[in-house]
Amino acid sequence: MLKVNAFQAEHAEALDSAQRAMIERRQRLLGPAYQLFYEQPLHLVSGSGAWLQDRAGRRYLDLYNNVASVGHCHPRVVQALAGQAAQLNTHTRYLHEGVLDYAEKLLATLPVELGQAMFTCTGSEANDLALRIARDYSGGTGVIVTRYAYHGMTLAIAELSPSVGDYVPLSRDCRVIDAPLHDPLHPERVGQVFANQVRAAIADMQRHGIRPAALLVDTLFTSDGVFADPPGFLAPAVQAIREAGGLFIADEVQPGFARTGSHMWGFERHGLVPDLVTMGKPMGNGHPLAGLAVRPHIAQRFGQHASYFNTFGGNPVSAAVGLAVLQVIEEEGLQANALQVGGLLMQGLQSLAADHPVLAEVRGAGLFLGVDIRQPDSGTLDSATARRLVNNLRDEGMLIGVAGAANSTLKIRPPLCFSQDQAGQFLDALERVLRRL
Repeated sequence: MLKVNAFQAEHAEALDSAQRAMIERRQRLLGPAYQLFYEQPLHLVSGSGAWLQDRAGRRYLDLYNNVASVGHCHPRVVQALAGQAAQLNTHTRYLHEGVLDYAEKLLATLPVELGQAMFTCTGSEANDLALRIARDYSGGTGVIVTRYAYHGMTLAIAELSPSVGDYVPLSRDCRVIDAPLHDPLHPERVGQVFANQVRAAIADMQRHGIRPAALLVDTLFTSDGVFADPPGFLAPAVQAIREAGGLFIADEVQPGFARTGSHMWGFERHGLVPDLVTMGKPMGNGHPLAGLAVRPHIAQRFGQHASYFNTFGGNPVSAAVGLAVLQVIEEEGLQANALQVGGLLMQGLQSLAADHPVLAEVRGAGLFLGVDIRQPDSGTLDSATARRLVNNLRDEGMLIGVAGAANSTLKIRPPLCFSQDQAGQFLDALERVLRRL
């Protein structure tokens, strides 16, 4: 996943001397593990709303970076950050109203059963903490994830993230299942097939003496290629893991915070109340704020025996930023905007697909869409053409990515403030690129 559409050294000749010098400096100072997007990397210097600007003054529409959830450099978020940073920033072992005000506001957006919050600095940490709690409560160690899932970069969570690549072995107690089907003609099959896979994984764990601890899924299955429909299909799988004594962890790092448009949280589309919900940097508009919400009785045993401390998880600055993000989503009507503009994007992509057979299935919810790219003659998933589309759109000033195990699904997830006019600009650019293929 990390090397998909990454800059390769053989493309350096197309860059000017200043760009080549910066790339060489970056490699020397940061080492080989870091990746750059696009065949011609971007040197960005500023952002506002859905726009980014490079050092030459050219603007790009950001349809990829969901981390800046309410828009790049949102004035209200910046003001909250600067104001609190100028007053106090310290850890959570002192009393402070900020983290309490934020927790109260955040928990009010979630089902009442999820009554307690715990804060971290990254989504990886949040999933790691959720895993610890789930294993403590269930007494099990086995975790079920999907085939191209991504949940984070800590050791324990990278071992539950197949999309990281074969170089990072999966945990011996991990079981991998296929992503949900996309079957609009027989929607009732989607939940049945997915739940049957979960049951088979549980049975295999039990044969090997492994007690199930959790089903861990991103509720839009975004790294797998964005599988959103039909609403409700996830419920039978959750029932299966609970019957086996495990918990349901909803990874909402990407689907959460109003992105689906119809709901604040991705799991709500399925009529579910998870046992734990994990969240990441979109909750701070890119500021290093993350965390989880949990049913109190599940957290109780862990809190009594293990305790928990994260030096700067939920610090006063992060809490102020998180509160500002929630206020912006509510007061600027960004959930409704995600539903409306996301619907227009979906319609526009489906219209383009009718004229351009290389665009196959269009899937998603709200402002998170996936479009499969296939060879028109054979129907084979086409990663090479997907990469060409992504890089040609970059040349048009439109930034998107790819997803899916075959790296053949266009991943479109703009900030929640994305407008109808901007959606039109993107669709026009995509049509121009498609005509040149």
